[in-house]
Amino acid sequence: PSSPAERKERQLRETLLKMYSLAQKYYQDLLWKAPGGKEALNYLLKRGITKQTIMDFGLGYALHSWEGLTGELRKKGLDLKLAVKGGLVGEKPPGRFYDYFRGRLIFPIGDSQGRVVAFGGRILGQGEPKYLNTPESPLFNKRRILYGLHRALPEVRKKKEALLVEGYMDVITLHQHGIKEALAPLGTALTETQFSLLRGRLDKIILAFDADTGGEIAALRGLELLK
Repeated sequence: PSSPAERKERQLRETLLKMYSLAQKYYQDLLWKAPGGKEALNYLLKRGITKQTIMDFGLGYALHSWEGLTGELRKKGLDLKLAVKGGLVGEKPPGRFYDYFRGRLIFPIGDSQGRVVAFGGRILGQGEPKYLNTPESPLFNKRRILYGLHRALPEVRKKKEALLVEGYMDVITLHQHGIKEALAPLGTALTETQFSLLRGRLDKIILAFDADTGGEIAALRGLELLK
């Protein structure tokens, strides 16, 4: 039997998963319906991503607003303190909540079962950082996640092979073109935990990172881990 602490932890995770599911639908809706979403949609279409692929990967858009998702969660009567703990929104004391992602193209990040546990956001236009991930939370540790894993697993098992690339767009483009064994670490620093998600499922891993210094360093470190 589980202890009270374990039950509480499980309930926390289940509540956060529901919040993330709601947030993903909210962001996805904005991509297709909000005036600002048009810029994000055009960016994807110009990159050669089809509307069907955009839908399949559940891509979305975050408004240029401090209280878009925050207002949506509040409207649903959800606990914003818990949303902060889950990395969905930020908080400035005392009790002032704000949207973590603003004016960004949103990439839902799933666990090995495909449940949304985090988001990646790409800025449109000028600004830093170019990519922003959800902070670490009870659901999300970027060292333990491979982007696209749940989509790639059937092909990985079938081919006994995985193709590790650098980013969200690489994975999405490759899947669209039928290379469905593609997945990516969140950032180029590969970890033993990420490789352990694939161990026993395949015979070969191909590393295809960007042809720059960062990509080369990451590939060499990845080879050491693979050995």
